[in-house]
Amino acid sequence: MVEPKNHSMAGVSTTPSLYGIPLKYLSLLTLVVQNSMLVLVMKYSRTLYSKKEDMYLASTAVLMSEILKLGVCFGLYLQEPQNKGSSLSKLLSNLYGPEAESWKMMIPAALYVIQNNLQYLAVSNLDPATFQVTYQMKILTTAVFSVIMLKKSLSKTKWFSLVLLTVGIALVQFPSSNGHTSSNSKSAAQSFIGLIAVAIACVLSGLAGVWFEKVLKGSKASVWHRNIQLSTFSLLPGLLGVIFIDGHVISSKGFFHGYNVWTWGAIGNQAFGGLVVALVVKVCLYIPTTLAFELTVSWI
Repeated sequence: MVEPKNHSMAGVSTTPSLYGIPLKYLSLLTLVVQNSMLVLVMKYSRTLYSKKEDMYLASTAVLMSEILKLGVCFGLYLQEPQNKGSSLSKLLSNLYGPEAESWKMMIPAALYVIQNNLQYLAVSNLDPATFQVTYQMKILTTAVFSVIMLKKSLSKTKWFSLVLLTVGIALVQFPSSNGHTSSNSKSAAQSFIGLIAVAIACVLSGLAGVWFEKVLKGSKASVWHRNIQLSTFSLLPGLLGVIFIDGHVISSKGFFHGYNVWTWGAIGNQAFGGLVVALVVKVCLYIPTTLAFELTVSWI
């Protein structure tokens, strides 16, 4: 007698998947590849110039990345079944109306803009491997903010692992003695600037990421809905950064000064990374997202 296959709902997986592979694993793998490419492309795009004055302006690249991400998210948002055929006024009401709670995205938007600017500063002053290893400190800051803001509890093993991670990052920063102290004075100053930028970026990344996770998990809005709000509120701080940081250069040399194909590669990669991070946060949690960044170290 042949036993019938069990088709009960209890045995059916409700986990989103693509070609049988869970979406969370695909998104994490995509994030690993994207983050590895971002660091390399961003670093290369900053080393193509013989003079620092010829380099493109990081503040404009961050702003263009947010504009690109806003356009992509809006296009994806229009493809959602409930939005097809909707009028522009209805779409704007859904996105920014009183019931949309778009104001919740103001703080993480500003934090992400500052963080992205600090990324450019850090990668300009550190080699890719050092930047990527040091940037893993965001795992610790994310865990701390998760405990504080989301009331999550971490086991002693996880806390011990975070301490080991922090110690490992600290050990990486110890300089190796090679006898070229005079020639390394400038390099030491650049490394110090880069490390400070990374440290601040890690704190901001942890806070913004956990805040974003809290908003996503607490609402029925789609990930593209929230990303549109996030990118929209990123435009103002991004524009302020352009004006106050590089306004004098833009007035004389133009907004797209120093741009080339690698600049646009870094911009596109950063925008794509923001979309992937949001997707991972939606289908997983933010701590697994930061663990995906740790895997990128082996790629650098």
